[in-house]
Amino acid sequence: MSSLLFEVSHLLAAAPVPGGGDTAVPSPAANAPTELTGKVNTVLGIAAWAGTAAGVAGVLITGAMMAISVKRGESSEHMSRLGMVLGGCVLVSTAGPLISFVFA
Repeated sequence: MSSLLFEVSHLLAAAPVPGGGDTAVPSPAANAPTELTGKVNTVLGIAAWAGTAAGVAGVLITGAMMAISVKRGESSEHMSRLGMVLGGCVLVSTAGPLISFVFA
C-alpha cells in the first residue's frame, strides 16, 4: 500500500503545472463593506457568547446528574457526557483563534 502511495505522489509531483508554473498566485484585497463586517462581527460575538453559556450550562447539568446518581447509588456513563461537553467547550473556545490563524 505504501509503494502505491509513493508512486501516486511521485506522479503528481512530476505532473505539469497549468500555465507553465511561472504564474503568480492572485491575492485579491479584502474589501467588504464596513456595515456588513460590523453586523457579521455582532452576530459572531452573540454566537460565541451563546456557545460559552451552553458549555457552562452543560458542565453544570452533567455535574448535577452525576451528584444525583451517586446519591441514589446508580452507576451511569456521566464521564462520557462530561467528555463530550468539554470537547464542545474546547471547540467553541478555539474556533475564533483557529480561523484567525488560518486566514490571517
